[in-house]
Amino acid sequence: MATLLAGDIGGTKTLLSLYAAGGSHPDLLVQERYVSAEWPALGPMLNHFLQEGPGRDHPRPEAACLAVAGPVQGGRARLTNLPWLLDEAALAQACDLTSVELVNDFAVLIYGLPHLQRGQLAQVRAGEAVAAAPLLVLGAGTGLGVAFGIPTTAGLQAVASEAAHGEFAPRRAEEWELREWLRSDLGLERLSIERVVSGTGLGHVARWMLASRDGDGVHPLQQEARRWEAGDGGGADLPAAVAAAAADGDPLAREALDLWLGAYGAVTGDLALACLSRGGIWLAGGTAAKLLDGLRSPRFSEAFLAKGRLADTLADIPIRAITDPAVGSFSAACRARSLLG
Repeated sequence: MATLLAGDIGGTKTLLSLYAAGGSHPDLLVQERYVSAEWPALGPMLNHFLQEGPGRDHPRPEAACLAVAGPVQGGRARLTNLPWLLDEAALAQACDLTSVELVNDFAVLIYGLPHLQRGQLAQVRAGEAVAAAPLLVLGAGTGLGVAFGIPTTAGLQAVASEAAHGEFAPRRAEEWELREWLRSDLGLERLSIERVVSGTGLGHVARWMLASRDGDGVHPLQQEARRWEAGDGGGADLPAAVAAAAADGDPLAREALDLWLGAYGAVTGDLALACLSRGGIWLAGGTAAKLLDGLRSPRFSEAFLAKGRLADTLADIPIRAITDPAVGSFSAACRARSLLG
């Protein structure tokens, strides 16, 4: 059975894995986490993994897919936070690999969708997918990832997108006030979608509410907000604290989460219309599993459907959440399997 190399390449860490090609889906064999900055380039790291690390006890991989945090053009990619220029042909030659493909780290999720198992998914909204229609994946984490999947005779083709950097469009007065406050607070000429619709965005929404609704500065979230804003390395996680406080019934945190869920639902509906993603919508990223109950709530669903005359166009599209934190590596392995001759 063929062995596959899957990589999730980031500026902070790199996760390398070997998979067996398997039957209905690839099966994980071994995995190793590397600190990216400790290596001069990706090639030496790959060779260490394959020759001295966990990969040494397995057959040489016959295909490799490496997911990278950034755009890929002409088989090349440059990482934002590392002086690495990645090139498919150069990596294949340096690591004695037959086939190497670089894919954007969010677009790669498209290739994993047909192979996800029940335990990797959770239903958000029921519907009936159209087999030959485009797919949409969104992921609210540190930022907001967006990718489309186009069905072809050779399988799904992933299309990377920077839609998250489009303009945030307020729907009501409080969202306009949030927009103007964030533009001023962050020193921005324009406010992109992911400044609000992301895990980080939930923190920003809470900061705005604390600034505008808690004039005395006595709310329990104020200290966490100051630490998170300062970024002093103290482990502050304001978005998680907001979600926890909302679950405990705190009114301000609940209001912040509701606003965020409405914005997320509205953006999901906008993007679904942009590509007519009747093939289904998948929500990924760090918030998908953590905020599953909120994503299933009327706040998200009603905003998703609030598209006037085109509400019926969205009504039957199923929405699922990807709850597996290792889905990026798994999806890269799925893509690598499709590269086998």
